[in-house]
Amino acid sequence: METAVSNQETAGGQVTVRGRRTSSYRRHEQRTAFWFIAPAVALLLVFVFYPMLQAFLISFKNYSLVGAGDVFVGLDNYTHLMKDRAFWGSLRHSFYFALIVIPIQTSIALGLALLVQKPSRTSGLFRTLYFIPVIISTAVAATVFKLIYNKEFGLLNSVLKALHLPTTSFLSDPHTAMNGIIVLGIWKGAGFFMIIFLAGLNNISPDLYEAARVDGASRLQQFARITLPLLNRTTAFVVIMTTIDAIKLSGLVFVLTNGGPNGSTETVVFYIYKQAFTQMRMGYATAAAFVLFAIVLTISLIQMKLFSRNADE
Repeated sequence: METAVSNQETAGGQVTVRGRRTSSYRRHEQRTAFWFIAPAVALLLVFVFYPMLQAFLISFKNYSLVGAGDVFVGLDNYTHLMKDRAFWGSLRHSFYFALIVIPIQTSIALGLALLVQKPSRTSGLFRTLYFIPVIISTAVAATVFKLIYNKEFGLLNSVLKALHLPTTSFLSDPHTAMNGIIVLGIWKGAGFFMIIFLAGLNNISPDLYEAARVDGASRLQQFARITLPLLNRTTAFVVIMTTIDAIKLSGLVFVLTNGGPNGSTETVVFYIYKQAFTQMRMGYATAAAFVLFAIVLTISLIQMKLFSRNADE
């Protein structure tokens, strides 16, 4: 009896020692993890969150980069912004760009990923060719397309002349200028999202396609019943990122049209840039930036909700 009790006490002591060791090991892991993430957190606080807080405070002021004015005006900047037709016009241009680019660019990126997915002698070459526009500088790409769109000696009008079609001043016409930017935006961004889709396609097990072929499923049925559903999360990422990139479009507009002609290509980010650094209305521009932030955040949350609901179904 005494032996059994002593054995139980020994076992209990061993369990206690092991528990203490486990607890000590976990605390050590937590401290180590904290020191690993501390530099990143510090950088975020200093270079992201603190500037955002300062910008939010500036949005309630009549703040200028060149003047001495730093007057608190409350919600006046936001109130005037809601009545500013130029702001709403620029927002409409951004949404027009996004509504055209999102479905077309996503479809092209998925199609390119399907084309280069299977390993072959030329697949590596075509992957590189499709990705080259991504690494080309925005200014360089926009300058080249500006030459292509030129009415006098541009490649586009040269092709139209060869086909005996009427030429057009592509970037000087308010009805076609935004479409020229859309073409450039799709050409430049499709390669990046092709890589994202390619990673998603490579994560789908080939056994699923083999089983579908055994059951007599066609390629179209395999694409609709296997590929698209299993790419749901990848598609969600691509659509959300494309939406954000499209709404914050500014670089291509700056180089190609500078917001013209007649403001027909002035996007909301370009409008914010003009208010801040051309008219020196930093407080007003910051208020517009936070309104844009709220709009983009709302759209992203809605998209995430829709895609998560489709994934659950």
